[in-house]
Amino acid sequence: MTKICLLSDTHGYIDTPIMKHIQWADEVWHAGDIGHIDLLERLEQSKPTRAVYGNIDGHQIRAACPENQIFNCEKVKVFIRHIGGYPGRYTATTKTLLDQLQPQLYICGHSHILKVQNDLKRKLLHMNPGAAGKSGFHKVRTLLRFTIDQDKIENLEVAELGDRAKA
Repeated sequence: MTKICLLSDTHGYIDTPIMKHIQWADEVWHAGDIGHIDLLERLEQSKPTRAVYGNIDGHQIRAACPENQIFNCEKVKVFIRHIGGYPGRYTATTKTLLDQLQPQLYICGHSHILKVQNDLKRKLLHMNPGAAGKSGFHKVRTLLRFTIDQDKIENLEVAELGDRAKA
């Protein structure tokens, strides 16, 4: 079993509540808009980290992270990109990639809106962990925690990290 801490849209901000959830995890996955290379390095020093760059990320993060991550975690094929949409509202590029890759788990960020939704047409689970940082329009900072056990995605939890304005 692999414990995952999934975050996105940190925009260079990391604090004790985020680190508490990272310590729980076996791996950290970041769905883009990391914000600063120091934050990425801190994540990598804490736990094995898989990340993609987002639209606000500069050349250092783009050199360190790909636009898309495609990998297997146990027996689950995972596809992560920053901007991609959600079931029924995918971007054209994402739709093409989903049809080619056929992942069981598709993750994106960007919207700052926490969303977990089944895509029955493509037989996948879509996750957007919302925004863990304090920049943006969201009111509550969030991330997701879950486990992958063989081919099962289980124990999904939403972690509320507090009011964005008070961070």
